[in-house]
Amino acid sequence: MLKKILTILPAILFMAGLVYAETDPLQAWSKEELTTIRSLSLASLPPLPKDPSNAYAADPKAAEFGKKLFFDKRFSANKKVSCATCHIPAISFTDRLALAKGMGRTTRRTMPLIGSAYNAWFFWDGRKDSLWSQAIGPIESSVEHGFTRSMCAHLILDKYRTEYEAIFGSLPKIDHASCPPKASPGTGNPAAARLWNSMKPADRDSVNRIYANIGKALAAYVSRILPQPSAFDKYVEAVAANDPGTAAKIMGRDAVEGLRLFIGRAKCINCHNGPLFTNSSFHHVGLDSPDRGRAEGIPKVLADEFNCLGRYSDAKPEQCLELRFIDRDLKKYEGTFKTPTLRNTAERPPYMHAGQLKSLRDVLRFYRMSASRETDHPDLEDEDLLKLEAFLRTLSSPLSQP
Repeated sequence: MLKKILTILPAILFMAGLVYAETDPLQAWSKEELTTIRSLSLASLPPLPKDPSNAYAADPKAAEFGKKLFFDKRFSANKKVSCATCHIPAISFTDRLALAKGMGRTTRRTMPLIGSAYNAWFFWDGRKDSLWSQAIGPIESSVEHGFTRSMCAHLILDKYRTEYEAIFGSLPKIDHASCPPKASPGTGNPAAARLWNSMKPADRDSVNRIYANIGKALAAYVSRILPQPSAFDKYVEAVAANDPGTAAKIMGRDAVEGLRLFIGRAKCINCHNGPLFTNSSFHHVGLDSPDRGRAEGIPKVLADEFNCLGRYSDAKPEQCLELRFIDRDLKKYEGTFKTPTLRNTAERPPYMHAGQLKSLRDVLRFYRMSASRETDHPDLEDEDLLKLEAFLRTLSSPLSQP
C-alpha cells in the first residue's frame, strides 16, 4: 500500500499545482510561485534596451573610449576624482559611504550602476532621463568632479583627439580665447556663467556637443556593467529543472524561506521585482528626510538641455515617450526616491538614499516599523527578518568587467 501511495504522490502534487520535490517539501513551489521566481531570475533579463537618444550606445569603440574616461582623474578640478572614485569596481561599483565624496561631500549615497541601462530615470530623484545625460551630471558638480564642460572640451582636444574623432567625427576648432576653460552654465558659479554667456553661440554649441558625446561614450561603457548569475539564479535553474537535490545544495533552508517571504507575506516584490529586483519607480518609504526627491527631479529633467527632447539627443521626438508622458504631479512624488536594484545589495552598505541605515538587518527592521503605507509589515517576526536577509545575500555575484 505504501509503495502504491508513493507511486501516485507525484501526480497528486502535480494536480494540486505543485512542482514536485523528491527529497524536501521545502523545495516544492506552486506553479504560480515558480512563475514568479522565474521572473526574478537573470534568465528572464531581456537584451539591453536600445537608447534612441544615444546613437553610440552599442558601439564597442565608444565603450572602450568610455572606459578610459571613466577612470581618468584629469576630468576633475584637483586631478584626484574620476567616475571610479565613487563607483569602485572592486566593491560592486559603489563606495560604501553614506554620502558620496568627491571634491566635497554630496547629500546622497552613490547609486549602484548594476544594470543601469535598463532604467528610464537616473539618480535617486530621476532628474536625468538617459544614462549618457546622467554620466555628465557629476562632472560639473562642485562637490563631485568640480570641472567645467569647457575644460572637458579642451582635455578631449589635447589628450583624446584620435579616439574621439574615430567615433564622433572631426573636432571643432576652439581655443582658450573662444572657449575660456572656466566657462560653464552648469556649475552654479556666476563668474563661470558670465564667461559662458560671453561665448559665441556656435562655440557654446561645439562645447555642448563634445560634452554630450563624453556622456554617450561613458554610457556605452557603463551599460555593459551587468550582474552574472548568483546563487539565487542557479537555484531557480535547478528548481525549474525539477532537481531539488541540487537546489537544496545551492540555497539553504533559511534563504529559501526568505524567498517565500520575499514574494509572499513580506510583499518585498511589490517594489523589488523583475530580474534586477527593481520596478525603477519612486516611493516614499517613511524616512525622515528634508530631501524632496522626485518632486525636485521632475522639473529638473524637464528643463535639462541634455534630455531626450533636447538638441544633443539622437532620438526623434516621438521616441521620447517617458519624457513626453512624464507624471508631473509634484505633490504625489514629494519625498519619493527611486527603488534601487537588490542585485549585490549585501556588498554595498550603507542603505537608503542618504545612507541612513548601516546594514541589511537595519533596513529590514526599519521596513517592519515604518509608518509608510508602502512598507508597513508589523506581522514580520525577528526570525522572518533573518530569513529575508539570508535570501538577499544569495543575490550577490561577480559583475561583468567590460
